[in-house]
Amino acid sequence: MAKEMKFKLLVTFILLTSIVFKAMAKVYPKTFPKASITSPSGEVFADSYSGSAPAEAFFSANPSDTTGWKHHYEWRFYKESSETPYLIRYEENTNYAFNTSGSYRVTLYSVFTQGKDSLFYESDPFIISLAESKLEMPNAFTPNGDEHNDVYKARDGHQSIIEFHAYIFNRWGQKLYEWTDINSGWDGKFHGKDVKQGVYFCLVKAKGSDGKIYNIKTDVNLLRGYSESTERTSGNN
Repeated sequence: MAKEMKFKLLVTFILLTSIVFKAMAKVYPKTFPKASITSPSGEVFADSYSGSAPAEAFFSANPSDTTGWKHHYEWRFYKESSETPYLIRYEENTNYAFNTSGSYRVTLYSVFTQGKDSLFYESDPFIISLAESKLEMPNAFTPNGDEHNDVYKARDGHQSIIEFHAYIFNRWGQKLYEWTDINSGWDGKFHGKDVKQGVYFCLVKAKGSDGKIYNIKTDVNLLRGYSESTERTSGNN
């Protein structure tokens, strides 16, 4: 009788141990969400961004151990302090272009189910802040080959400009050049040849991510004989 009791206890212990080890050995799915944000200049930022618009973002859920589990993903996009998402994307990975100034939060909500088991995850928010727009054009440049101010273009510090178109005209209204890349500009040439030193006219039509419309009209002084060394020499006289 005592041996039979010991045997039953041993069997019970083995069964309980087996159940415990099975429970411990069960692997549950997880997500490791990441964000990659590209600025207008092409610089890439991880998980957060504060700067000029537009910003191109790629969000990835990076799930692991999902074998045998059904999954559901929601990328929730919030503007400013709103508690209601203005956009929800139902995919594991998603791209999104942020074109409007302001502060944004993006979170990943994940659900995994297997039989009666359900797991819910909500990530910490990714923060994207886009500055208000700014655009200024200079009134002179010196295309003399000294690699200083050789190209007429938007002043450094421009930000959050999502549309840009600039034109250069001579004093008779003839269009000499136009460009749409805000980081590019005019080198003082027309059909590959240097134009004369003098006053030209620039027209810029642009739009900021904050909705601001720019309609800039300015004279452009083209000064070929000017250089930093000229200024230093004249300053010593």
